[in-house]
Order: sequence, then structure tokens, then C-alpha cells
Amino acid sequence: MADLVLYLGITLVGYFIGSRIRDYKEKLFWTGKVQTAAITCLVLVMGMRMGSNSEITENLGTIGITAFVITVVTVVCSIVAITCARKLMGIDRYGRLSAENAGGTDSQNTNIKEKKTDEADDLSADTGKEEQKSGINLMTILIVLAVAAGMLFGYFVIRSVFAGNMESFETLAGLGIKIGLCILLIFVGIDLGLEGTVVDNFKKVGLRIMVFPAVVIVATLIGASVSGMLLGLSLKEAAAVGAGFGWYSLAPGMIMEAGYLTASAISFLHNVMRELLAILFIP
Repeated sequence: MADLVLYLGITLVGYFIGSRIRDYKEKLFWTGKVQTAAITCLVLVMGMRMGSNSEITENLGTIGITAFVITVVTVVCSIVAITCARKLMGIDRYGRLSAENAGGTDSQNTNIKEKKTDEADDLSADTGKEEQKSGINLMTILIVLAVAAGMLFGYFVIRSVFAGNMESFETLAGLGIKIGLCILLIFVGIDLGLEGTVVDNFKKVGLRIMVFPAVVIVATLIGASVSGMLLGLSLKEAAAVGAGFGWYSLAPGMIMEAGYLTASAISFLHNVMRELLAILFIP
């Protein structure tokens, strides 16, 4: 709990800093590079920690299958929950309210329908462009390579260097992960502060939009918990794996820091798979 407060607090501090230096946004283009470096270092250390742990390296096949099953179950549960929620609220698959739920006079409703038709045509025309841009993100490839390199280094080097004294390496790795997460989150907060659109966006869409993240959270946690426990994880571990919601640079580090190395490895693979499925199928 203390770590969660720390990470959320650091993100808020970053947001405050970003909101105060918004006028210098164009000069702060390098913040993205800092985030990339922090993420790469994070997953490299996580990979080293996993590679140096014999329990994980000896059960990589089982870990991969567990991660895949949890990924499929949570994605299906999320899609079903979203579909049910938007239909109950009278929202179409493009995120627009139906004329009946939007209210207004007959002439206003006619205008709404005409506008929807135009928007649908525009969306259809843009689909081809978006599909051309889709594909596996370069950052994702970099992360996968970094964790693979970290695991190899942990397996072949860390085990030899820290033979008989792995506790020291675990302490150093835990400290490195915490520092890396803090650096990453403060710059995430700064980026949000520089954009300055978070509050405005909430005002524009209204509280109705909160239904969607809420149902995704509930569906994901239920799917991950049930499937994870059937695959031999504890309820706490299974829920923690699902609670990453695709953020593979944050969730595995927090789980690993809590001492659950196997769950951390499953979390990393699950969250990478979840992001890859999103990148491939959302367009």
C-alpha cells in the first residue's frame, strides 16, 4: 500500500510540475526519451532478476501458457462487459449516443442521424489509413528484446557473480526497480501536465464515460482471478497479474518488488500479450 501511495504521489507531483511549465512544452521534447530509457532499464533489471531465478527459468513453458490463458480470458471478458455496458446505455459501436438517448426534438434527432451517417462515412474512409499505420509497435519489440537480454544476463552472469549471495542481488535489483518506476512515473505525470487536457476531457464527455473503465476493471479482475486460480495461482497473485491492464513496465515491477517472482514473470508476459493483441485487433 505504501508503494502504491508513493507511485501515485510521484505521478501527481509530475503532473503539477508539467502544468506549471506548459509554456516550455516545445523545449521538453526529450521527456519521451527519458521514459523510454527508464522503461528499458526497468525491464532489463526485471529480466535479470527472472533469469537469475532457477524456479522461473525451469518453468518458462508453464509460465507462458498460464500468461496466454489469462490474456485470452481477460480480453474476452472485457469485450463482453464493454458490449453489454454500451448497449445498456444506448451507445453505438462508435461511442455515440442513439437519437432516443440523446433527447431533443424530431428535427434535432434527424440532424443527429445525418451527422452520424457523415461521421460513419468519414470513419470508414479513415479505416484504411489507420490499418496501414497499425502493426507491432517498435517500443514493444525493444521491450521484448530488453527483457530477453536481461534474462540471458541473469542466467549466465548474475548466477556466477552472486553465487551463494543472491540476497544481495535481490536487494539491489529491488532498489533499482523502485527507482526506475519513480523516474518513469514522474515523467508520465509531467507529460500529462504538459498536455493539460485530462480535466477538460472529463468535463466534455461527462461521468458516463467512467462506466467503461469500471466494467473493464471488474471484468478483467474476475477473468484473471478465476482463470489464474484454475491454473494454480493464489487469488492475490491472479488478481495482481490481471491488474496490470497491459502496463508491462509497471505491474511486473510492483509484483516482483512484493516478492512474487513467478507471478511477476506471468504478469510481464500477460501484459505484453494483452498490448500486442490490442495493437493487432483494435484497428
